[in-house]
Amino acid sequence: MTITNTSTSVEIENTQVTKSEETFKPKSGSDLLIQALKEQDVEIVFGYPGGAVLNVYDALYRNPIRHILTRHEQGAIHAAEGYARVMNKPGVVIATSGPGATNLVTGIADAMIDSIPLVIFTGQVATSVIGSDAFQEADIIGITTPITKHNYQIQNIRDIPRIVKEAFHIANTGRKGPVLIDFPKNISADLFDVTDLIKDEPIYLPGYQPNTKPNYLQIQKAAQAISSSQKPLIIAGAGVLFADARRELTEFVEKYKLPVVNTLLGLGSIHGNHELNFGMAGMHGAAVANDAIQKCDLLINIGARFDDRLTGDTKRFAPNATIIHIDIDPAEIGKNIPTDIPIVADAKEAIKALINKDFQAPNNAEWIDYLNQKQSDYPYWYVEDENEILPQQIIEMVHAITGGDAVVTTDVGQHQMWAAQYYKLNNDHGWVTSGGLGTMGFGFPAAIGAQLAKPDKKVIAIVGDAGFQMTNQELAILKQYNIPVKVVIINNCALGMVRQWQELFYDGRYSQSLMPIQPDFVKLAEAYDVKGYRITTIDEAGAILEEALNSDEPVVIDARVKMLENVYPMVPAGKSLDDIVGVKRL
Repeated sequence: MTITNTSTSVEIENTQVTKSEETFKPKSGSDLLIQALKEQDVEIVFGYPGGAVLNVYDALYRNPIRHILTRHEQGAIHAAEGYARVMNKPGVVIATSGPGATNLVTGIADAMIDSIPLVIFTGQVATSVIGSDAFQEADIIGITTPITKHNYQIQNIRDIPRIVKEAFHIANTGRKGPVLIDFPKNISADLFDVTDLIKDEPIYLPGYQPNTKPNYLQIQKAAQAISSSQKPLIIAGAGVLFADARRELTEFVEKYKLPVVNTLLGLGSIHGNHELNFGMAGMHGAAVANDAIQKCDLLINIGARFDDRLTGDTKRFAPNATIIHIDIDPAEIGKNIPTDIPIVADAKEAIKALINKDFQAPNNAEWIDYLNQKQSDYPYWYVEDENEILPQQIIEMVHAITGGDAVVTTDVGQHQMWAAQYYKLNNDHGWVTSGGLGTMGFGFPAAIGAQLAKPDKKVIAIVGDAGFQMTNQELAILKQYNIPVKVVIINNCALGMVRQWQELFYDGRYSQSLMPIQPDFVKLAEAYDVKGYRITTIDEAGAILEEALNSDEPVVIDARVKMLENVYPMVPAGKSLDDIVGVKRL
């Protein structure tokens, strides 16, 4: 009996050992990270390796997700922004600790203010030496807390799947934005039995419950206000695009014959040539758009944050208007402009609720006639120069060749405003620009991300000569990955908008804004085995642009334009929209 019992015990022990060998499935923290990314349907990661993320990159080697190796971390995060903007889902970035992480800061701040969803992974030194000033240590949590929607530092390997899942949820819901995950090197190397993981653990964030559905009583108030107005106006911001509400907005404005103006970031929320679209408002907006804001009796803001470049002097903004503000972020409502009817909701849900309300349309035929006449009398304008190319002419040609159907990215400055004025978008998610932060160097890498997101679309980076020089090293990856981005450099040998302000407000004292010595951009492109073109006369511009933009390869086009051309109209900083200058009756 004893022997039998002993035998049975041995058999049981052997069985347990065998079972343990069969079920124990150790994975490293890096393997868990890659698995978690795949579960979030991540297709492309932008990044740059370094010591603290070598385990992550080894896991990527063994469990491939497409990785784009940029030539600088700033290029990686702007490319992820471009990808996120046209895909309307989070872009993903990986960088190492210390300088790798801090090189992402500009892009994180840019994404935060423009509500771009990103999930950013930064390497970190081992938990045992955090706080000791270890090699390439930086407190990236402390640095980025003001410029992220949320951030994490992983302290336990078991938390990786949950944290990644939460990060993507936070980044892409409510008011979208960047979420950072700091990943200590020892956690990335630790092993864990994946059979102990809780499968499909639901997200539980009681402190984060963004409201998407509008309040019925507020919708009723808005409907009544619209019905009784005689001069209604919609301001359509980027929130319309983030909510994928272009179709609903178009249906709404057509049903009730409501005129629309756009913010800079809201361009594309309605067709550029729609009869009820009266263009961009704000500092360099159309005369008719700014006049409409100042004369309307009802202003319906959908998904815009009333920033200073739109409003000018807030005390004199829309002085006769009842304000309806629809925004998913309650913090924006009433922050800059007092609001009469606040509606905290997703833009699509709010617009659908107004459509379904089926109220009486306003009596605003005279108002529409007035705006049409104003638009006809005071369009955008420029005076042709027989000796020099004007930047507006280049952008008009780009628009004509592409039919307004390209994805256009820009940096910040004069070229950005000219692109916004003269490139009328036919599509949504086709305008990728740095709005709130105004980031030089953004446009070119953002175009790379946009092209990878939309490989069948024509993607054009309209950039300034100064901004292009901040991230032009990313030319290397155009050839490496065969990314057919078209770069159009509006080359005026200057920091154009800085120079314009110095001309207008500093008596023409061009202090450090002129850049007469430029690289040969054609040779620079060719050094990266990319085709380069140069445009020096208006007569050759059309043919060169036609050939370059219709090619199947990446190209760089150096368009030498008039240095002293200014962007008009213009509302001087701090002035009212009524104080617009540079308006001509044609």
